[in-house]
Amino acid sequence: MSNQDNEILDDNYRDDKKGGGEKIIHNSELSIWEAMIPVIALVAMLFYNVFYAFGDDALSGSNQFILLLGAAVAAIVGFMNKVTYKQMIDEVAESVKSTTGAILILLMVGSLAGTWMMSGIIPSMIYYGLQILSPKIFLAACVVICSIISLATGSSWTTSATVGIALIGIGGTLGISLGMTAGAVLSGAYFGDKLSPLSDTTNLAPAMAGSDLFTHIKYMALTTVPSILVTFIIFLVIGFGLDTNGSPDISDKLTAIEGAFNISPWLFLVPTVVIFMIYKKAPPLVALLVGALLGGVVGLIAQPDVFAKIGGGETLTFNSGYKGVMNALTVGTSVETSSAELNDLFKGKGMVGMLGTIWLIICAMVFGGVMDAIGALSRISAALLSLSSSIFGLFASTVASCLALNITASDQYLAIVVPGKMFSKAYEEKGLAPENLSRTLEDAGTVTSVLVPWNTCGAYQSGVLGVSVADYFIYAIFNWLSPFMTLLFAALGIKIRMLTSKK
Repeated sequence: MSNQDNEILDDNYRDDKKGGGEKIIHNSELSIWEAMIPVIALVAMLFYNVFYAFGDDALSGSNQFILLLGAAVAAIVGFMNKVTYKQMIDEVAESVKSTTGAILILLMVGSLAGTWMMSGIIPSMIYYGLQILSPKIFLAACVVICSIISLATGSSWTTSATVGIALIGIGGTLGISLGMTAGAVLSGAYFGDKLSPLSDTTNLAPAMAGSDLFTHIKYMALTTVPSILVTFIIFLVIGFGLDTNGSPDISDKLTAIEGAFNISPWLFLVPTVVIFMIYKKAPPLVALLVGALLGGVVGLIAQPDVFAKIGGGETLTFNSGYKGVMNALTVGTSVETSSAELNDLFKGKGMVGMLGTIWLIICAMVFGGVMDAIGALSRISAALLSLSSSIFGLFASTVASCLALNITASDQYLAIVVPGKMFSKAYEEKGLAPENLSRTLEDAGTVTSVLVPWNTCGAYQSGVLGVSVADYFIYAIFNWLSPFMTLLFAALGIKIRMLTSKK
């Protein structure tokens, strides 16, 4: 390519996307094999980093740096194809800029999670959820309880490591298979994690696909709710066919929660206000900010001792109350109970709890920005579109890629990030709204990670619950049903939203 050609590329290498102000970058000099070099290098480095080097700790920082190394490989390919440093930096800037809204929402989500935990809102949800246990419907109740707790906390890991462990113990006393109980726990935990606005993966998927948080959640419910209903019904049928003995004793858990918090259904007024604001189409940032601040105000009234303690005081004063609310909003906080099993559950994230996910998003967007600048994403998209002539083929390719990343890169975040950046252009070329991609990333990437023994999620859940992946695999019904549900919707053309349709 001559210098004159390069100047033309610098000025004209962007074409308007359908229905949006962003651009698609083309580079006719780049072959498909050159475009795939950074992807292959990235997957190989991530596989080694997770599987051989850092294991569960890879997300603490090394995976993020691997994404930057992947960007460096892409930059080398770009230099070889006469793409300038300025073009790449400019596109990285645009790529990172596009995630501004998602990053601000993540920070607000962390703040809301912190004040809702310390104010007793989330503990109240857990308290009432634990009381629906009954031997014959124990497995179905596990699904419901873990769904509620995971929705409230935004974390499948915390749910399984606290209430999940307790339910495993209760199931054992009833003579129920540990694999069945673990499957029910994980089905509920990942359902709640997947739909909760407090979840990092629920925020990550729309950030990668170019959608927004609440559009993503509403659209994802179309496949997620049927999947959990089928799961619930199957566990009901299994439960009524089992011979159980004894009855679950959760009195110590309820006493522990009551001892640490003032439990009241009136606390649910705060989430009701937030839900109402979302229903009235208030901007997500505004709704989350109001929810976080209301959680702090209600906490000062309902849990004065808790806020005094996390504010560094013995009694509630203006200063200790102010510091307590600010700590709940911004940093990690916790409340100890008389139950060691529940202590890990009652920890607020604050803004600081979301910094790891924000770090991952920024590094992913650097990789995606360089890939976009050199024309690799458009080249890969064109190749994918040529292989996937139908909309169903594109959905199937996305599902397959997510599953492959969960198996090879061994991390659910990467199973969202890498396919999200690779396929976003292909979905746009097909005229598909970005929420189609974000939903598929979660249906195939988030929930299937726990089904792979060497994946960070599979290893963690198996270790925490004390049940091997092989034992709970078939009973984690929601987790393996979700990708089939999204493919069924795609095959039948159910609720496939196009860019030109009204949202």
